[in-house]
Amino acid sequence: MIAWINFFVLIFSTVLFVQLYNMSVSPAFFENQWGEIAYKKCGIIRIWSMVFMSVACANYIMFCFYPLPIDSFVPLHFPWPWWVSEVIAVIICVPSLTLMIKGMMDAGSELAMPDKSHKMYKGLYEKIRHPQAVGEVFLFLVIAFACHSPFLAIYSLLWFPAFYIISLAEEKDLVLRYKTDYVQYQKQIGMFWPRKPKA
Repeated sequence: MIAWINFFVLIFSTVLFVQLYNMSVSPAFFENQWGEIAYKKCGIIRIWSMVFMSVACANYIMFCFYPLPIDSFVPLHFPWPWWVSEVIAVIICVPSLTLMIKGMMDAGSELAMPDKSHKMYKGLYEKIRHPQAVGEVFLFLVIAFACHSPFLAIYSLLWFPAFYIISLAEEKDLVLRYKTDYVQYQKQIGMFWPRKPKA
């Protein structure tokens, strides 16, 4: 019973995270409806989205102790020893966490609270447009492998289109905020991977 409750809470928290984060990256859009307060409201919405993301991470960990009784469809554990999964988790974690933390540092105060006066990001954002998204999306696979769970690894694949959708929503709003500067930036910098400079 606990396993099924945990699973449904995981789905619920995943959907709420995506929905709320999509809203949080759209302050310029909401400014037309809410006025200047849109940026503050979007910051509050972003905090709530992070709460639901944290709940989803907690659901992953709970899954280790209360897996779904579906081992006839998906094995409970990977076919290799647990330590192999831990090594895979570390190999994925180190670059992902590094990318995410560096992206967060370069985003500065805009990380949690959108600010209309904020200028376009520098640092890692001069190489790729969404370093935080690239870092974060792989961390769900890290938890899945740390839990030695094929089911969680499969579920983690859902986060890839979710973060892509979020990134598209954010880009749409950034074009509203920064206009042609951001359009030019999109042409020069890769979305999730550094773009080779044109000769």
